[in-house]
Amino acid sequence: MQSRMRNPAVVLSAAMQPIQQVFKAAHSGGVDPQTLELVHLRVSQINGCSSCVDAGAKTARKAGVSDERLATVAAWREAPYFTDAERAALALAEAATRLADRPDPVGDDVWDAAATHYDETQLAALVLMVGVTNLFNRLNASTRQIAGAWA
Repeated sequence: MQSRMRNPAVVLSAAMQPIQQVFKAAHSGGVDPQTLELVHLRVSQINGCSSCVDAGAKTARKAGVSDERLATVAAWREAPYFTDAERAALALAEAATRLADRPDPVGDDVWDAAATHYDETQLAALVLMVGVTNLFNRLNASTRQIAGAWA
């Protein structure tokens, strides 16, 4: 496989710093780094971004996510390795990524479940992580960035 072009945020380098600032802001919101990595990985799996799945798995390992959790994040509902808070974050991530799948993309049930585990700042961090990951995924998948090429 060959990429179509360099990542657009690299080509238009003025875009990279603001994107990285949003990513850093998401990490400053008080959510456990492992949870943020699981969210990033799950969103990237949904979007089929091989570059982000590859990078996300590596980053998650560095953050201390176990191999069992990495291997089962796509099936988090059935796997015993996730806390209730992580499940709420993953449900929010999936809903906010699959916006066109239902009339009320992020229903009150999903939001309220997340809000029982996370305060407003943490919810902001989760939503920012979902948003910036979706941005990364769209840039990378559209241009066929190669898994492992950024390593």
